[in-house]
Amino acid sequence: MYKVFLVDDEPFIIEGLYDIIDWASLGLEVAGSALDGREAFDALRETAADLLITDISMPEMTGLELIRRVRELRPELKVIVLSGFNEFDYLKEGMKLGIENYLLKPINVEELEATLANVTEKLRRAEREERFGAFGARIIRDNVLHRWLTGRISQAEFDERLSLMGISFRCPKLAVLILRADGDETLALRAEEALQGEPDCVVFREMDGDAAVIVPLAEGEGRERMLDVAAKLERRIGGEALRIGIGSAGPLPQHGPCSRTEAEKALEYALVDPERRIFEYVPSAGTSSAPEAAGQARATLGREYARLVLARDGEELTRRIGEDFAALSRTEGMAPEELQNIALGVCADFRAVLREVKREDDGEPLLQVLERVRTASHMEELIEAVRRAAEETVGLLNRDTRSPVVQQVLGYIAAHYGEELSLKMLGSQYHIHPVYLGQLFHKEMGETFTDYLNKYRIERAKEKLRTTTQKVQDISRSVGYWETGYFYKQFKKYVGISPTEYKALQ
Repeated sequence: MYKVFLVDDEPFIIEGLYDIIDWASLGLEVAGSALDGREAFDALRETAADLLITDISMPEMTGLELIRRVRELRPELKVIVLSGFNEFDYLKEGMKLGIENYLLKPINVEELEATLANVTEKLRRAEREERFGAFGARIIRDNVLHRWLTGRISQAEFDERLSLMGISFRCPKLAVLILRADGDETLALRAEEALQGEPDCVVFREMDGDAAVIVPLAEGEGRERMLDVAAKLERRIGGEALRIGIGSAGPLPQHGPCSRTEAEKALEYALVDPERRIFEYVPSAGTSSAPEAAGQARATLGREYARLVLARDGEELTRRIGEDFAALSRTEGMAPEELQNIALGVCADFRAVLREVKREDDGEPLLQVLERVRTASHMEELIEAVRRAAEETVGLLNRDTRSPVVQQVLGYIAAHYGEELSLKMLGSQYHIHPVYLGQLFHKEMGETFTDYLNKYRIERAKEKLRTTTQKVQDISRSVGYWETGYFYKQFKKYVGISPTEYKALQ
């Protein structure tokens, strides 16, 4: 709502304006009123207003004088003049002051409403242009800084752009921090707010949604200064999902791209240390025994998991995956890529078991799950992805007697349960009438499509409540329930207790 301030020395005029205009329908609300110009001027010093509606002839201070003086404080203020005098000099002076309209009393309501609608549209347009201007400037700034830190801009062009953007680095060294919080579109803005007391730090949004912080360093400053900035960001932004990677310090500007790469590399260690929030880049010493341990783990886990898959023991398999990968993450010197390679190897073993038992390669749904293993950014996500691959494998072995279309539907549910699903959509995808698909599904599965989907989603929710620190609302959305209240209802229906109570038992 835009704010309106009314001024007239006749109280009944102000009262009438309150009553005859439907302000809310025009996107306006009356923020205050005054009976003379001086009172209005004093009030407008304290009262925010977007539009002033004032009489011309008033004691103490005329309407024209009021407009002049208020414009010194708020040049953008819109003004409508009401007058009982059809005087050209008044009109001419009002035009000079940039008024929106000069309306004669008695007021023509339709003309006033049309003027108000026009003013509201001008205010909205100015607001949009201001937002777009700020947004456009930020995009250009983010783009220039991203190009610099990825080595895609010449030093001469970079110096020229910095000057145009009013950015200057006065220190001889710098380090780069990368902030990551999946799904947080406001991360860069929040980081900027958190560092308002650090005027030399420059924050910008990376192309992938991460936030980057350039920390200028004076002579003698280094690791302690970087850790101090990182700790301030962690404390002020907070949140379970936040991770901060710190690159090394080096000469400005040439060390920027290297420090950024190191900060991103440091973030990979969230896979092997999920409890930490701040990660420093440490160059590899080249003496780790982790690769040998990783190879042994791959072979051992492959054999054990194959046995559990063949026994169709999904519950034990799920439990073992959680324990084994948590233990592997604590292995001294275990690098994130090695842990991820073990996970991919285990999933490859799952697919080999499928080919061995079924004599055919129908593991396409399993390939969709594998992508989640490759893109996992922290330990909990990696464990969940491997568990999903295990469940999909056991599920595929259990579907031998089902028709191909029902097997396809089950595979699709396993890969897309967090999305909107319906028999109509699946029927269209697999070229089968949704009514017949529903009947076929019920016949082969012994339950309706809706019941199966709800149970599947609730099982995934239970798993996330057990193994992650996500909030219940976030888990609800991730398994396909956008209404948290409905999620609570379905969870209690199938589990017997609420998600919150279930989480407390773990």
